[in-house]
Amino acid sequence: MTKVKSKSTVTAAANKNDPYIALGKPCLSNETFWRWGDDNLFPAALALMSRRSTTHRRIINDKADYISGKGFNYDPDNRMLAHFVECANGRGETLRQVLNRLAFDKSLFGNAFLEVVTDPRHSFLAIYHQDASRCRVAKDDAHIILHHDWSRFRADEAVTLPVYPAFESRNDGTLRSIIHYKDYEPMFTHYGVPTYIAGFGVSAIAYKTDRWNISRLDNSFQLSGVMVLDDAATDEAQAERIARMAEEKFAGNPGQIMFVMKDGSSNDNSRFIPITSSNDGDWKELHDQATSDIVIAHSWFRSLSGLDYASGFNADRILHEYQVALNTVILGEQADLMEPVLTLLRDTARIDSSSLGIINKPPTHSKGLYMKIWEARRDEGLDYDPQDPDQNLYVAQLARYNLKSID
Repeated sequence: MTKVKSKSTVTAAANKNDPYIALGKPCLSNETFWRWGDDNLFPAALALMSRRSTTHRRIINDKADYISGKGFNYDPDNRMLAHFVECANGRGETLRQVLNRLAFDKSLFGNAFLEVVTDPRHSFLAIYHQDASRCRVAKDDAHIILHHDWSRFRADEAVTLPVYPAFESRNDGTLRSIIHYKDYEPMFTHYGVPTYIAGFGVSAIAYKTDRWNISRLDNSFQLSGVMVLDDAATDEAQAERIARMAEEKFAGNPGQIMFVMKDGSSNDNSRFIPITSSNDGDWKELHDQATSDIVIAHSWFRSLSGLDYASGFNADRILHEYQVALNTVILGEQADLMEPVLTLLRDTARIDSSSLGIINKPPTHSKGLYMKIWEARRDEGLDYDPQDPDQNLYVAQLARYNLKSID
């Protein structure tokens, strides 16, 4: 195994237009990392697919938003914790912003990376999201290598960070580490696999049916057909050239014309032969089936993806499916992402984070009138006090007398 050689530590930068936040040692060999996919560009393929399939992208966006929640509950008297929640790093990003990007990467790639920065005295703690598409696992499995463009890899532009809980010092006096989140998949050791792995094919189908409809729209839904031209070319070479140009321009698009050249006769027999098709229903059914399969592959729910709004806004169904998603997907992902952060706050920054919790709110509100106010606040992830007399009023009383908002 080729080891990563190092010179004196420097502030690494990918290029002038796209500087790294990470400070790391130069990586001087391109044989020191595990490939992510056969060509090492699997993340680029996943990102491209997410940009082409509307339903696929919507689910990824929504899962990231639900997992990162609507903010955090914490003890306001704990000033160090409050400062970390409101400013998690030197960029001024909040903890929720960092968590949202981690959740997005994990939903899209099945992997996410979080850089950790502190100093030998542990006098501060900062965390930075690192774009998962830029990260690769080193062959020693103890470092992560970062590069701005793996399709044009240059070893002298790459930097390395140790995998948490190991820290390495930098010449600016900081200690740095990186946390690697990954979804478990049998037979995959170095990288995680996204949960929608079985939905690759149907995502491609949904994209292709959308593209087919766009092509029909561009052509004003004209009929496809074959135009047979009689004696249109002076010689065979010219006929072949025209046919080849027509094929390159028109082949594969609905509502287009294919030109065919034939030897002429005394009479002009040029004619247009339409190609009719009655498979529009088949295409729609194929698209609808692909969309449903995408939702299933993501372990997600149709009403939370905006797929059933056209048939009417059913608030009860949305609330029910949100509760199922909360208990089967959202809370589990939140725990996976927050556990290392809570450990960092406790062990590295020595901050009491016992009061820190994510606020979860459904996309629509419908509280049972039989619930007490403290129960409603608890279900929404807000702070609550069962001993508070005001919070022991029923929601029905609040609605009736309009005493105050429970939000």
